[in-house]
Amino acid sequence: MKSMSRIFAILQKEVRQLRRDRLTFGMVVGLPILQMLLFGYAINTDVRNLKTAIADQANSHLSRQFVAELAQTQVIDIVATADSPQQLETLLREGAISIGVHIPRDFDRRTVDRTRAASHLLVDGSDPTILGVANQLRSMPFGFDAVKGTQAVHRAIEVRPYYNPERRTPVNIVPGLMGVILTMTMILFTAVAIVRERERGNLELLINTPVSSAELMIGKVVPYILIGMLQIALILGVGLLLFDVPVRGSVIDLYLAAFAFIAANLALGLFISTAARTQFQAMQMTVFILLPSILLSGFMFPFEGMPRIAQWLGEALPNTHFIRLTRGIMLREASIGDLYRDLAYLLGFAVAAMTGAALRFTKRLD
Repeated sequence: MKSMSRIFAILQKEVRQLRRDRLTFGMVVGLPILQMLLFGYAINTDVRNLKTAIADQANSHLSRQFVAELAQTQVIDIVATADSPQQLETLLREGAISIGVHIPRDFDRRTVDRTRAASHLLVDGSDPTILGVANQLRSMPFGFDAVKGTQAVHRAIEVRPYYNPERRTPVNIVPGLMGVILTMTMILFTAVAIVRERERGNLELLINTPVSSAELMIGKVVPYILIGMLQIALILGVGLLLFDVPVRGSVIDLYLAAFAFIAANLALGLFISTAARTQFQAMQMTVFILLPSILLSGFMFPFEGMPRIAQWLGEALPNTHFIRLTRGIMLREASIGDLYRDLAYLLGFAVAAMTGAALRFTKRLD
């Protein structure tokens, strides 16, 4: 009986402590709900509304009807037009579209000629899922309004995969995995930085120093930037040696993108560290960032296939923009200038998060 009473006393103590720890209670309730929402709504393997550009060089009744029927499938979302296949390739390289539809000038004749493709789908093959959707689109039936009634007219849609024609999974996974690894390590390292100083009593030594909040933040960030750059080199080396993952673009551009991404994650980690009171709380808050960064960034599932609200949340995450940069530079041979919007977002995010962390941090003990 005495043993049971002691166990009950410890149990009461733990319950009271959990009630006072609101962040832990939030993890107990919030994490299952977050996972259910993400996997239930955001994850969609039935891809729809892929960004598409049309180059209709025929500009005939049949070609316009063909474009209309393509749009009615809801697989594509026509966001741009082009004058030539070369412009479609440029849009693909910049990441502005996932599919380009080229309709040649003699499209009408090709629709009744079984020896030639009537139209061409230029597909961003860096994501095998998109290539699979394009192949399904090719097999869909299309009909045209002829002069006498409605008839099915033969036309062959040729799919031209770009950047990963072999559909090798590592080519798609490794550039995205760079962002996931850096998100996990950089945020986690810095999320506990200030908290660890507080728990060890080192903040007492900083109270009487002339170091400003901004200087302290920058001093803590710089070593981890070097660690992040080392991780990039390791991932690229392993990806090239073991999986033959190419780096078709500039390595300098890739490292510039990595620098901006690392800075954004470190700044976010420092912001978390100023909000958490213990290292355990800092780790808990990191989980809330890491899980959406994996599921909503386009790393595992095509970004266009997610619901609109999930895309809005994904756009706020640094990992979404970094994956666009890495896949664009490594696979599509895009330059940093082609992807300047994503780079600008990462730099702006880093400045905003670092400013917020510096404002929250005070050189005093609670």
